[in-house]
Amino acid sequence: MRYPLGEYEKDKVISKTGKKLDDITLDEVMKNHVGPDDIKISKEMLRAQGQVARESGNEPMEKNFERAAELVDVPDDIILKMYDKLRPNRSTKAELECMARTLSEKYGAKNCAKLVLEAAEIYEKRGILL
Repeated sequence: MRYPLGEYEKDKVISKTGKKLDDITLDEVMKNHVGPDDIKISKEMLRAQGQVARESGNEPMEKNFERAAELVDVPDDIILKMYDKLRPNRSTKAELECMARTLSEKYGAKNCAKLVLEAAEIYEKRGILL
C-alpha cells in the first residue's frame, strides 16, 4: 500500500463499520446514513499504516499502529480511564497491573497491556505511583 492511503489507496480505505471512504460524505451525514462509529478507523487501516511504516524502516511507528489497532475494540470510556491512570501519580502499581490484565484478557490488547506493565515498572523506579 502507498501512503497517504486516502490518496493512493482510497478504494481500500474502510471505517470500523466497513464504510468506504467515498461513502462518508457531508450529504450522507445530513441524511443520517453516517454515524459516529462510521467515521472511526478500522483495525485493518491501522495495520496497513503500520505496514507502510515498517516498509519505510520505522518499526517504532509500526508498533504504535499495532497498539492502536488493538484499541479499536476497546470502549472509549475504558481508553479514557487508561489514559487517566497512566498519568504520573494517578495509580498504584496494582491498579496498572489490573488494567493490563483487563486489556489483555477482556479485549485481547496484549501489546497495550505490555506497554501498561512497562509503564508501571518505570513509574515504580521513578517514584511516581500512588
